[in-house]
Formats: sequence, structure tokens, C-alpha cells
Amino acid sequence: MAFDPDNYGLRLFVRYLVLCLIALIFIFPLVFMINSSFKPDNQLLADTSSLRAFLPVGDISLDNYFGAFRRAPVALFVLNSVLVTGATVLLSLLICSLAAFSFAFLRWKGRDVVLSIVIATLIIPFETIAIPLLLLVSKLPWIGLEGLQWGWLNTYRVQIIPWIADGLTIFLFVQYFKGLPGELIEAGRVEGASWWQVYYRIVMPLSGPVLATAAILKFLVMYNQYLWPLIVVQQENYRPIMVGLGYFFQLNVAWGEVMAYLTLITVPVLIFYLFLQRAFIASIASTGVKG
Repeated sequence: MAFDPDNYGLRLFVRYLVLCLIALIFIFPLVFMINSSFKPDNQLLADTSSLRAFLPVGDISLDNYFGAFRRAPVALFVLNSVLVTGATVLLSLLICSLAAFSFAFLRWKGRDVVLSIVIATLIIPFETIAIPLLLLVSKLPWIGLEGLQWGWLNTYRVQIIPWIADGLTIFLFVQYFKGLPGELIEAGRVEGASWWQVYYRIVMPLSGPVLATAAILKFLVMYNQYLWPLIVVQQENYRPIMVGLGYFFQLNVAWGEVMAYLTLITVPVLIFYLFLQRAFIASIASTGVKG
């Protein structure tokens, strides 16, 4: 069949047009949120029935942002979420990659059974284990600067440690590790490298795409945590951003301040994604490459 540049150009135009329309569908909520964060409530509600809701027109000001900071300790909530999320992501990448390395490369009795159990935990709703987990962490010991303490409630560790290892992250690493060239692992072992050296000198330097994917997915889960911190954290000093959202629905609801708060807490997510965007896209692209 002869190549037809006219038809190819038309198909390419239609493809990009469809992609742009899909992108607009996903962008519109963000545009509405950001524009609404600069408008007073009466104008915000009035503009929802027209395209003005997506345009920075009318009485534009930063009053909603100042009001959000007066209503709740926004900076503290963002700092708490970034701290908890960052620590959990880093520890999760380390622990889950080590576990996946064991499942992918080491031979030990019951390996496949244990991996099946780990993957099976993905079907267990968190709500079914929330109360038993709450009772468990409320009685666990902890040795800190103040000596031996009982109970993890109202701490950072209760928001971090239970979420370090999860079936999805381990599964992602296992699948990626199995796709790495076996010759590299064998060559490293022949040269006398220990399994630990194979892990951090051969496997991990080749795992940038899966590290980015796992980090983004874990970041989104942790940054959007609501139910767990709601039941284990009662002190304001340790509350994350999603629990802090409740401050804006007490007494009178100011929708402009709500939109300002949502805009502020969205910024770290966008920064984190843009930072890992290239590796994340490479990971998605690599899923379609065989051999």
C-alpha cells in the first residue's frame, strides 16, 4: 500500500485534536478551582452557571488565601503531610524493593506462596482492618528520647510505619525486576558480587522508571490520607492536610477559602509529579517494549 501523506496528516491532526479535548476535560476542574480561589463567594456561586467560572474576571483578590490561613494552620498541615509522605515514600521504596529483589532473584522455600499472599492483600479493604490496626498501634511500645512509651497515637510514626510496605509497590518492583536481563545478574555473581552488591550496584541503577512510578503512586496515597489520620491523630500539631479540610466546613462555609485551601495543597503534588515526570513516562512506555 502506497504511503499517503495527506491521509497521514489528517489522522495525525484528528489524533492530536482528540488528545487536546481529553486534556481539557481533565484541566477544567483545576482551572475552575484556581480561578474560584480568587473570587468572593457571591461571585463564585454566580459564575458557576457560565463560562466566567473558568475565567479570572470580576472581583479578583487574595482575600480567600488570607482567610484560609486565618481559619486553619495551613502551613503546619502542609508541612505535616509533606513530612509524613516523604518519609513513607523513601522507606517504602527501600523496603519494598528489597522484598521484591528477594522474590525476583533469590530462591527460598515458599517464595511463590508468600508472594501470592502479599499480592492477595490488595483485595482487602482498609476499612475492614482499620479498627484492629488502631487497637494494635495504641498498645505498641516505642523507645524515644523520653524513654519507653506505650502507644503510637498522636505521633508521626503512626502515620508512617503502617504504610511503608504494601502489596502493590512490591508487585510493581517484582514485575520490573523480572524483566531485567538475567545475564547482568549472572555476570555480577560470577565476578564475586554479593547479593547486596547486585541489588545496589546493578539492579537499582537500572530501576529508575519503576522507582518513579512507585514513588508517585505512594505519594498520592499518602498525601491524600484521610480516614487513618482522622482516627489516630487528635492533636492539631500532627494533623495532615486532608483532616485539616474539615476546618473549612465548621459553622459558615466560605467556598472561596475552600478553593484557596485546595489550590495550596495541590501545589506539592504538581511539583512532585513534574519532578518525576520523565521517569514516570519512561516507565509507562517500557511496558509496551518486549525483549
